[in-house]
Amino acid sequence: MSGRGLPRWAEVIIAGTAVVVCAPLMAGVALAILVADGRPVLFAQTRVGRGGEPFRLWKFRTMRTGGDGGAGITVAGDPRITPIGKALRRWKLDELPQLFNVLDGSMSLVGPRPELPEYVALYTDEQRRVLRYRPGLTDPATLAFRHEEALLAEQEDPEAYYRSELIPRKLAMNLEYGARRTPASDLALLWRTARSIFRPDPRRP
Repeated sequence: MSGRGLPRWAEVIIAGTAVVVCAPLMAGVALAILVADGRPVLFAQTRVGRGGEPFRLWKFRTMRTGGDGGAGITVAGDPRITPIGKALRRWKLDELPQLFNVLDGSMSLVGPRPELPEYVALYTDEQRRVLRYRPGLTDPATLAFRHEEALLAEQEDPEAYYRSELIPRKLAMNLEYGARRTPASDLALLWRTARSIFRPDPRRP
């Protein structure tokens, strides 16, 4: 991204503060998963980061043991998702462990959401420009497709739709944002992402 977003020191302060503030919540989520579904509490998955380097992305486990090894995408109503996992995904609480990814430098607060290696392999040379930048917790596509699971559930072939439609659209949005990115726009995007969590899904009855 040719624009400059939040400096690294600011991201560390924000992420570190968020970890401290959210520590009781994260402990409660971990305990709820442990009691209801057992171990493991966390789920780690290999994603592609800056420069095409793989890294381990962390989430709270939301699927039944062994269920995360299936399709790379998840649609609304996926039977692999546990009852607790459904609530965690609804409120994006499963993403909280990625604050530690920000602290260790493998992710930023704002940046292109990291993809699985099999999807990155489909990128064109132009689309691979997005790998110049550190992946983030949120990006413009996160807002545009905040109800992605419901959208995919409406498709006859969710996997094909994700590959042919959503990936190109997401990458185009992130590359466009990168050209005009500023610290102020990053903060605005973080605020809009937080607000979007509480906006209802129009596809739900």
